[in-house]
Amino acid sequence: MQDLDTHLGGHRPFGLNYWPLAEDDPGVEIPRESVRLVSPDGALVRGLLWTPPNGKPWKTAVILSHPRGDFSVHYACPLLAAAGYAVLGFGTRYQNNDTDCLHESCIVDVKTAYDEMIRRGAEAVVLLGNSGGGSLMAMAQAELGIGDGWVGMAAHPGEGVFMLQVIDPSVADEHDPFSTVPELDMYHPDNGWRPWPEPCHYDPDWLARYRQAQVARVARIDAMAKAAIADAADAGKRLRQVDKDADPVTWRDFRRRAVATTYHTIYRTLADPAYLDLSIDPDERPMGSLFAFPDPFDANYGRGGLARTMTSRGWLSTWSGLSSHAKLADTMPHVKVPTILVHPTADTEIRVWQAKEIVDAAGADDVTYVELKGAPHYLEGHRREALAIVADWLGKRFP
Repeated sequence: MQDLDTHLGGHRPFGLNYWPLAEDDPGVEIPRESVRLVSPDGALVRGLLWTPPNGKPWKTAVILSHPRGDFSVHYACPLLAAAGYAVLGFGTRYQNNDTDCLHESCIVDVKTAYDEMIRRGAEAVVLLGNSGGGSLMAMAQAELGIGDGWVGMAAHPGEGVFMLQVIDPSVADEHDPFSTVPELDMYHPDNGWRPWPEPCHYDPDWLARYRQAQVARVARIDAMAKAAIADAADAGKRLRQVDKDADPVTWRDFRRRAVATTYHTIYRTLADPAYLDLSIDPDERPMGSLFAFPDPFDANYGRGGLARTMTSRGWLSTWSGLSSHAKLADTMPHVKVPTILVHPTADTEIRVWQAKEIVDAAGADDVTYVELKGAPHYLEGHRREALAIVADWLGKRFP
């Protein structure tokens, strides 16, 4: 199989005007097919199947997704298709809205995409996980045993684990977005904060207390979510003991409590001191975060943020670092297939030590770790290099 760089030269341009960066254009026309699948439990799984140019036959398929992101137009798709692979980028049933996201259902969607590529004749199917897709694909491999290889690109340790890193522990009242415990506030001058763009310095002992308080806040939200679920379950038990014809009002009251879904508004979920103090877990990242420009203060207090509105079960399954099963520390030991992790060293969200922990935890005998020096989370300026590495790795292991 020719390498990716060979495929990128001398062909007419890709020409999709929605494509965000010129470097994503493989320089050759890539056939694309809209794919719509229905999972065994009735969910719609949608994506695009990218296949090699000029009708070239393929034997290995790569599938990629994210719990809430639309990966049908992910930058990896055209570049890997140009290298000779069938690539199915798709969105799960929770695309663009993870309010009620259950990873246990997301992996059903991954299995649906995997089965489709087997049906189409794939001799091998490789799972590619980018960012939050990394923990999703590892969970699918670990729990369902699907996939012949696992590729991680800028993969963090899991969405819940990431939340433990970034949630603001100074929130004093979960119902008040401005309530603050001053001694835990990373934006308080007494704790080392200075207004942007001055760098900050946080004392290691203070940082240790901050990290402990982050765990405590997640545990507090977990308790609220579990209590809401338990209340609904209790109402369901009581409902079964009521004769709806004899006592329709009581039956109605228990029924509405049994089916009720509690929504949690979770304020201030992007407050990692490492955003402003580069002496914390030093690497090649710039000061700031992925989620706000330039000052991460805006991401923590603004309209964005992660996990801002979640159902109880969605929080526990996806964003709780204490309850979610989508943790690479737990799943990677069960990933026995050939594994590669490509880590961008200038990622503002994922530390080098975390990337190394992921590969160290892998259960495979064949494990490759590659650092992309100076690359940011979305790999801008490094995408061809990254996908050439992945294509070369694939070519040595799969047809």
